[in-house]
Amino acid sequence: MRPLTFVVGTGRSGSTALSRILNLHPDVLSLNEMFASLGESALPGEPVSGEEFWQVLAGPNRFFDGLTRSGVPLPEFLYNRLDGGRYSADTTGIPALCLMVLPHLVAGNARETDTDGGNTEDAEAAGADAARVDPAEVDAALDALEPAVRGLPRRPAGQQYEALFGLLSARFGGGHAVVERSGYSLQAVPKLRRVFPHARFVHLFRDGPDCAVSMSRHIGYRSIAVLREIFRRTGVSALTELTPDLVSTLPHDLSEVLGERFDPALLLERPMPVTDFGALWSELVTEGEKSLDGLPPDRRAGLSYEGLLDTPREELARLAVFAGVEPYPVWLERGAALLDGARRGAALRLPRAELAELRERCAPGMRALGLEPAADGTGVRP
Repeated sequence: MRPLTFVVGTGRSGSTALSRILNLHPDVLSLNEMFASLGESALPGEPVSGEEFWQVLAGPNRFFDGLTRSGVPLPEFLYNRLDGGRYSADTTGIPALCLMVLPHLVAGNARETDTDGGNTEDAEAAGADAARVDPAEVDAALDALEPAVRGLPRRPAGQQYEALFGLLSARFGGGHAVVERSGYSLQAVPKLRRVFPHARFVHLFRDGPDCAVSMSRHIGYRSIAVLREIFRRTGVSALTELTPDLVSTLPHDLSEVLGERFDPALLLERPMPVTDFGALWSELVTEGEKSLDGLPPDRRAGLSYEGLLDTPREELARLAVFAGVEPYPVWLERGAALLDGARRGAALRLPRAELAELRERCAPGMRALGLEPAADGTGVRP
C-alpha cells in the first residue's frame, strides 16, 4: 500500500503554498483541499457503493457554490477562475472534485516545465495556477473517473479512496506517495484516523497571533465564524442538519448567508474582532493536538510555518522522508523558491492593547503546541 499522509492544521499557515510545493515532487500525488471540497459527506462511517461514492466526488459543494454566486469565492478556489469550463456555480453547480483538486493536478503537470518561482499570496497563486489550466483537461479528467468510480463495489470508504488515488495516479503520475492537505482540517482528524487507520499525519501550524490576523481577513474564515454562530444558535453541528424550521429561528443576518445568493456585506462588514479568531485558533489547535495523541512517532510529525521560512530545504527534506519519498535536491530548490516570509509578524502591527488580548486568547493553543512567545511575538520552542 502506498504511503498516505494528511497535512492537517487550522489553515492560514502556509498550507496552500505547501500543496503547490508537494505538487512539484515527481513521486507525490498532491491532493489539494480534497476533503474541504467534498464537505460533510466525505468520510462516511458505513460502506458505500461506487454510485454513492461518485455522488460524494461529483456533487457540488452547496455552500461553496453559494459563496461564488454571491461574489465572494474563496481565493483558493480554482475552477471558477477558468474560462470556458463546462460547469458553473450559477447553473450546474461545480463538481466538488473540480473545484480545487483536479485543477491543481492539471496545473502541476503544466508546471513541470515552468520555473517561475511562484507566489504565496492565495489569490495570486491561484491565478497563476488557473492560467496554466485548460478547463477541458479538468472536465476530461472528471469524465474519465466517472465510469471507473461508479463501477466500484460497495465497500468501506477507505478502500474507495484508495481506488481513487490509484486512478488519479495513473492519470497524473506521482503515485509513490499520496499527500492530502486541507485547511481548517484539525477537527477532521478523528474521522480520518478511523477511515484511514494506517495514515500518517503532519500538523502544520503557525504562530497563533499571526494566524488569527490572517483568519480575520480571509473570507473563508469569516464564513466559518458565521457558520459556527449558526450552529451554536440552532444546536446542530453540520449544515446538513439544518431544517427550514431551524433556519427560520435565525436572525436575518445569519439566515441569509444560507441562501442561494446573499449580500457579501453580511460577511465582509460583519464585526469580527481579531481576538475572536485567536480564541478559534486556540480551540482548534488544542482539540487537534488531543486528536493526534496516541499516534506513534513514525505516523505523526509537526511542521511550523516559521520553520519552513527559516530553513526551507531542511524542513522540506524532513517532510519528504516522513511522507515516504526522496528529498530530491532540485525539488528542494524549487520548493524553497515558493516560500515568502513577507507576512510574518503581521500581529505586531496591531495596537498594543489589542495585541496583548490576542496573545492571551492564543496562549492555550501555544501551550498545546509547546510554544512560548518570543520577544518579537513569534512562537518558538522552549
